[in-house]
Amino acid sequence: MSYDLASTSWGPEEVQAIERVLRGGRLTMGENVRAFEEAFASTFGVKHAVMVNSGSSANLVGVAALFHTRERPLQRGDEVIVPAISWATTFHPLQQYGLKLRFLDVELDTLNMDVSQLSAALTPRTRMVMGVSILGNPAALDVIRRFCDAHGLYFFEDNCESLGASLKGKACGTFGDLGTFSTFYSHHISTMEGGVLVTDNTEIAHLARAVRNHGWARDLPPDSPLDLPPAGDPFFEAYRFIMPGYNVRPLEICGAVGLEQLKKLSGMLETRRANAAHFVRLFGGDERFILQRENGRSSWFSFTIILNPRLAIDRAQVMDAMRKAAIGFRMITGGCFLRHEAAKFFDYATVGEIVNANIAHDHGFFVGNHPRDLTREITELRGVLDAAAQTSSRAGARARSLN
Repeated sequence: MSYDLASTSWGPEEVQAIERVLRGGRLTMGENVRAFEEAFASTFGVKHAVMVNSGSSANLVGVAALFHTRERPLQRGDEVIVPAISWATTFHPLQQYGLKLRFLDVELDTLNMDVSQLSAALTPRTRMVMGVSILGNPAALDVIRRFCDAHGLYFFEDNCESLGASLKGKACGTFGDLGTFSTFYSHHISTMEGGVLVTDNTEIAHLARAVRNHGWARDLPPDSPLDLPPAGDPFFEAYRFIMPGYNVRPLEICGAVGLEQLKKLSGMLETRRANAAHFVRLFGGDERFILQRENGRSSWFSFTIILNPRLAIDRAQVMDAMRKAAIGFRMITGGCFLRHEAAKFFDYATVGEIVNANIAHDHGFFVGNHPRDLTREITELRGVLDAAAQTSSRAGARARSLN
């Protein structure tokens, strides 16, 4: 048996969508991307959705947009509160725009930011909180929203791992002033590569559209709240650059595939949740394995396991057993970001002691969840981990008794 980290969610519909685009001849961003943006916004109940070429680019475009708002734009040297565990490109745009990061530890059971430390992290220079829902599991987004509202902060919601999750009936990714999603191959819907920025703020949406596309005004309607004076020359207007930008446009085939994937989203989420229920039944209540406690309604990107550090289980030995059983695994998201060499390029501070993020980094891993029935694979995983953890625990106990 092989239990991989990810598998395709495509069927013939996605291939046919690509073929239609190729036959049509318009390959770069056009009507299919616009239709996908409208369908995405409707699906998640937001006013605006802006598709880009990756979730990482969505974060970059979102940060850039907040530097150009008419009121309260971010400025270099401003501070952002962030969790110690997330993907690298949660953090990189903040560094690239000269922001200072204030890292908070995570909760060991949810793997999300420990919001009890938000007040301790607040300084006169704090301007934003970066909320991240890890691997499908909603963070305390309602708490973060109230905190940001109380202190006049932007709430940037990185929801790239948690499309389809919800908290108290509200979709994750829609609590923030803006939210970002990823549609990468292994994610809840796949457009090969792709990402989406959502917001109810029209100014931020229009800034994001300009940043996405070279910084020009071509994608903005005449009544844009950016309030641009008419250029008066159509020849110039077609290539009018109004702000610094990038080329992070998606392809038409990505938009076309995304439309097909959205049709399947509800069913794929239910399958992921059924797999999760089986996983929790098999592993829950075993003190050797610390599982991710569901907060709200998770979309179960994957299944995380932290080997209980009190029991001295050898993770290397457990991972070796998984390799022999052809079970794919990897670190939890990007692990503790402070443990990576890239951190030396950042201006940052930690708030309190970073304990749980380091435990997850040193003792944790995740295995894949897929939009298909994994009953057999998860049952096999249980047997492999049960045997490996028992053997490792006995070996550790013997070693301690000899010392």
